[in-house]
Amino acid sequence: MSEPKISVITVVFNNEATIADTLQSVAAQDYSNLEYIVIDGLSKDRTLDRIKERKEIISKLISEKDTGIYDAMNKGIALATGEIIGFINGDDFYLPGTLAKVAKTFKEDPNLEACYGDLCYVKQNDPQTVVRHWRSSPFVPTAFERGWAPPHPTFFVRRDVYERFGSFDLEYRIAADVELMMRFLERHRIRVKYVPGVMVMMRMGGTTNRSVTNVINQNKEILRALRSHGLKADLFRFMGRKFLSRGLQFARGKFNTPPESKAE
Repeated sequence: MSEPKISVITVVFNNEATIADTLQSVAAQDYSNLEYIVIDGLSKDRTLDRIKERKEIISKLISEKDTGIYDAMNKGIALATGEIIGFINGDDFYLPGTLAKVAKTFKEDPNLEACYGDLCYVKQNDPQTVVRHWRSSPFVPTAFERGWAPPHPTFFVRRDVYERFGSFDLEYRIAADVELMMRFLERHRIRVKYVPGVMVMMRMGGTTNRSVTNVINQNKEILRALRSHGLKADLFRFMGRKFLSRGLQFARGKFNTPPESKAE
């Protein structure tokens, strides 16, 4: 069986200080059947210059104004030709071996529709220091009601799933990734597999964790998504379980050393 083609999409806006790490992490993957799509939101700094310095690894590049991160992600999905689609943001980076690990997972089960793994949050200016270790778990129905969700940068999905069930819903400005995963897993029950091991390192300070206001707004949107998909949106149950899981993740980050340079 041939290696599945993977389309990796990077959405970026004004990330000149970090985009080089993202690009290098894609370039360092030991996987050849790769399509790399970069969507720049018309950055005002030197992000586009940094991207063009690595043009040899980029299959498609768009630099134009968009209405937000999820609009840009939808543009990437529309351009993708790979069997499998994944996202890596402009301030995140893959561990080596991640794409080969994802491809192997899909090859072992031709009926598999999505997979995901673990993620570590690291300090913005010191990516060797782990702050929070997001160790996920296998999906079980109604898990989203309890504040559970896979780390979106580790979420790889077959392209035909997007074709059947839709892309990011732009009515959600800060939690469209959670709504999409909820829609795929809870509503449509796509066949998904948890692959233990850290795949992605994410810098702290992204859109959702940049401020308390953003965290509150994201949770409001998630509760709205729960209701829209016929799930229980119990605020106290949701927030209680979510804060407990996040506390455990920060504890793991405090006492763990950074993952090895090779994906687990």
